[in-house]
Amino acid sequence: MRNLIHPAAPGGYTAELRQLYASAAHEQLDTPGLVFPEAHKLPGLSSLIQESWRRSAQLHANPDHPEAPLAMDREELEEYRRQHPLAAIMPVIHKLLVLPSHDSGMLVAVGDELGRLLWVEGDAALQRRAEGMMFVAGADWSEATVGTSAPGTALALGRGIQIAGAEHYKRSVHPWSCTAVPFHDPDSGALLGVVDITGTESAVAPHTLSLVQATVAAAQAQLRVERLQLAAAAQTSPVRRRSSTAAPNSGRDGSAAGSLYRNSLQLLGRDQALLSIGGRTVALSARHSEILALLSTHPEGLNAEELCSLLYAGDASTMTLRAEMVRLRKILQQLNPEAVPQSRPYRLPLDLVPDAGQVLNCLQRGAHRIALEIYRGAVLPRSEAPGIAELRHRVSSLLREALLTDGSAEALLKYAELPEARDDVGVRTAALKLLPPRSPKRAAVVADLERLETELSA
Repeated sequence: MRNLIHPAAPGGYTAELRQLYASAAHEQLDTPGLVFPEAHKLPGLSSLIQESWRRSAQLHANPDHPEAPLAMDREELEEYRRQHPLAAIMPVIHKLLVLPSHDSGMLVAVGDELGRLLWVEGDAALQRRAEGMMFVAGADWSEATVGTSAPGTALALGRGIQIAGAEHYKRSVHPWSCTAVPFHDPDSGALLGVVDITGTESAVAPHTLSLVQATVAAAQAQLRVERLQLAAAAQTSPVRRRSSTAAPNSGRDGSAAGSLYRNSLQLLGRDQALLSIGGRTVALSARHSEILALLSTHPEGLNAEELCSLLYAGDASTMTLRAEMVRLRKILQQLNPEAVPQSRPYRLPLDLVPDAGQVLNCLQRGAHRIALEIYRGAVLPRSEAPGIAELRHRVSSLLREALLTDGSAEALLKYAELPEARDDVGVRTAALKLLPPRSPKRAAVVADLERLETELSA
């Protein structure tokens, strides 16, 4: 191995010495799920790697499990990949990283913000080798699942990272080294995913990190240019304005082929919605959140009386609604004039995709794992609007039913972590039946069930 200096190496150790220290430190990982005390230090291992190992242990990543789990099957992957914003930047990634990788003996991976690999391309022989540890499209390489790795740790830290050989938490990955850089939305700054180069020691050469950072910057610039071109085209073509506005966003059915950005409404787990249009985002008041949630789920429109009945728990005058609509229109006018709701009936002039609608679309297709990843909690949990309460109940109950019917133990346990499932005996019982007899997770589930039994009998 070359005499390289790792950017985060303590004391400027050579590559060989770093690997010796890392291999020695792995001898202390005899017990899967071992939690290091904060004061516990592993000699010769950088603080960055030690902190990542500590997080990995606390998240119960298993260093001896040889493969990463597959998070999406082929059908789910194709659908999810087709609608993901990073699909738009793949031509840039292909030109700057994938094509050169065929000659340099490396792999290029692009993952989403959760650490799931969406594309893995590059040297064919290396791809076949990487399949042995499930470094493939659709696999979960988050820090919570596989422990320390460049894709997962870069997402955890929010910055570029290089992981060499035995610095990986999972022992099956020790023959590999990798460099990864997070990809942020050029307009909103939101984390969209990660770009990774994986291979031998050359994958952690100092210039490799600079190369991936430059590629990410180029892809972000290209994404911004394409958005500006779309916006300009929409402004100069009034006749096609509606179709031009809707084209880059998910349609009414939730699909979003080739999307560059989407008009979205984040309702899940929030008391006040976040509205994003054309790359600009604004936080809405509780009432305006309810109005846009209802209009986005009724694309055909609602008259004043219908919207009032869905918005107000008791009798309310349509004059009260009209006053709220005036205030909402002023906000939307500043954000994007084309987003101002029409009246008679009240109707949104462009496609607005609520995250709750995405969950329902996924459940309708049977993609409950993707639905669970999108689901961040109940729809506007404190809202008492009748229409919102109905939407909240529908989304939550359908997701729970799908998981109980066809969910894995991991999916059920993830759902059980949500506030609404804190006291859900049925979900924990179903997970316990699916967990292997020697799974270390069984003890926590049993403890939860005993707690619930005690609380219910008190």
